Amino acid sequence: MNVAVIGAGLIGQAWAIVFARGGCEVKLWDGDPDALVRAHALIGQLVNVLHERGLLADAPAVMARIRVADDLALALDGAEYVQENLPEKLEIKQDIFARMDQLADGGTVLASSTSSIPASLFSASLQGRERCLVAHPVNPPYLVPVVELCGAPWTSQRTVDHARHLMQAVGQKPVTVNRELEGFVLNRLQGALLREAFRLVGQGYVSVEDLDVTVKDGLGLRWAFMGPFETIDLNAPDGLQDYCARYGGMFQSIATEQASTEAWDDGLVAQLHAQRRDVLPREALLDRRLWRDERLMALLLHKQQQDTAGPS
Repeated sequence: MNVAVIGAGLIGQAWAIVFARGGCEVKLWDGDPDALVRAHALIGQLVNVLHERGLLADAPAVMARIRVADDLALALDGAEYVQENLPEKLEIKQDIFARMDQLADGGTVLASSTSSIPASLFSASLQGRERCLVAHPVNPPYLVPVVELCGAPWTSQRTVDHARHLMQAVGQKPVTVNRELEGFVLNRLQGALLREAFRLVGQGYVSVEDLDVTVKDGLGLRWAFMGPFETIDLNAPDGLQDYCARYGGMFQSIATEQASTEAWDDGLVAQLHAQRRDVLPREALLDRRLWRDERLMALLLHKQQQDTAGPS
């Protein structure tokens, strides 16, 4: 399949790897020619690292499938699917989608990586609005495979199906969001956990470091291979309904304390930041991010091996 990746920043670079690794022919475009040159070099470095970690079989073949295009029309020519990755500003999305709708073939699916802007806001006036949707990745998508697919009210089922099949074909894990909502699904779940984490630390129940331990060495161990519904289904003798009967009252009681929509307090944010800097100085952030990606690579490889092996 021919894919166009529009925008050569970090997310665009990552998508180029995902699609090329999955066997697609990729054309990468950016309005800044210098950014294209830098992006292609960075992609080469990332591809080599993924190859060294066993997450990519043939680095030269992957790179051969990624070409840069110095013109938007050339990038879109022959593309069956387009992944846009320009800055998170509505007017930029509206402009690029209007241009792509004019230049791309009529059957081409036009997707945006936006993490917050509904497709209806940048596709409403387009002649081909039924082929537009959001395909929101988790960063970096070549290591974290979930992609949230969310169309506008007028997005066709064919468009959603096409995007879903492509994501599955290149090794991603598509999730269909049935109706538009702010933050889609992943960020709403993340936001709920963050709000309670801020509350627990802010009210003195636990430290920042111990809160992180609770998630990474507690909930996170299960969540690395099962979701919250499967978790509770397995945590009571007779499954999910039994769990809800046993613990529903406790969670309802807790929920009455969690009903707050207040903004994060600046003083609390400063307190949390200070605790994090005590654990990890600012100058060590980059090294820790690199460590994080190494751990994600190891975890992803382990999950791939387990999926291949099947149930024991």
